[in-house]
Amino acid sequence: MSELTPYIAVDDAPRAIDWYVEHLGAVVTYEPIVMPDGRIGHVELEIDGARWMMSDAHPELNVEAPLPGRGAAITLHLTVPDVDALAERASNGGALLDRGPEDGGIGRIAVIRDPFGHRWFLNQPADG
Repeated sequence: MSELTPYIAVDDAPRAIDWYVEHLGAVVTYEPIVMPDGRIGHVELEIDGARWMMSDAHPELNVEAPLPGRGAAITLHLTVPDVDALAERASNGGALLDRGPEDGGIGRIAVIRDPFGHRWFLNQPADG
């Protein structure tokens, strides 16, 4: 069985960890590895079983955080039980609301950009 796990980079991983925990309800599942220069080289987080890996930017290794004011190259799709509540909590924490919350063909949806430049498509599936 294959698995695809996003590995994102941010410009301030300690602050990003705190933000994802407080505003998206993430849990740190693998404690940060702090490099000799103080940057975080690796950490793992999850929201209700949806997992991702993260590090500080390491330009010398071609690992870059999103550029401010530029669109995101990828979107992280996250299935959640309450899109409205999560979108509001994220917006109150500084995320930009790009779309919704609104009803869509796949249920209730919202699109946010977090303070670190990553785009999240939040989806609350329609009852089957």
